[in-house]
Amino acid sequence: MWQDKTVSVIFPTYNEKESIRAAIDDFFANGYVDEIVVVNNNAAEGTDDEVKPTNARLVHESAQGYGNAIWRGLHEATGDLLILAEPDGTFSGHDVMKMLAYSEDVPVVFGTRTQREFVWEGANMGFLLKFGNWGVGKLVEFSFNTTLLTDVGCTMRLFHREAYEKIAPQFSIGGSAFGPQLLLLTILNDLPFIEIPVNYRKRVGESSVTGNKFRAALLGMEMILMILRYRLKSWFGWRPPAGANPYAPEASP
Repeated sequence: MWQDKTVSVIFPTYNEKESIRAAIDDFFANGYVDEIVVVNNNAAEGTDDEVKPTNARLVHESAQGYGNAIWRGLHEATGDLLILAEPDGTFSGHDVMKMLAYSEDVPVVFGTRTQREFVWEGANMGFLLKFGNWGVGKLVEFSFNTTLLTDVGCTMRLFHREAYEKIAPQFSIGGSAFGPQLLLLTILNDLPFIEIPVNYRKRVGESSVTGNKFRAALLGMEMILMILRYRLKSWFGWRPPAGANPYAPEASP
């Protein structure tokens, strides 16, 4: 709990069998996390066996894709403050305290993995990924005249429940590009936010996206096209419509 607000962490999992138990223990260890929701998104066999001995809550999502897993996790979480992260060993539970501290001032906190002092040896943040994320972040910053942005692909983010409920009906991307859509929806709905550096460590195992340079490049192009499309349409008064999120608060029973 933080300042009388309950704290939930959402872990989407697909290929994190070897790291997920340690990640759960790490995020509970800071003492502020009340709940961890693990979303098994057709994960590797044996993942459930790693989660069940812990205090995390396990749910299953049959629709494949990063976005679908996050939609389900946010829907299942009960906290006043909702933190997204990855259970692959790259993020640190220690950074929860930083996210919570900034949540006192703004309803949305984004992490960035591009600060050199916070990138650990062996982390998958080489020249192309670092400056690709930085460049796309600057495109968003310039296009929408936002606060500082240096990383559009960092999963570690915090939302006040009210902020999440405002944008949840507009979720429409169930795949890997949901991350930048979440950023753009935050901007287009005029939600104040800040970006802060978080630790980024070596991944346990290989990512299904950033572990493949071709897939990472395609995702980068998809991000850029989405940003330009949203910017162009918003000039004509467009606002994101209700999307395909079956777990949006309005869609709940």
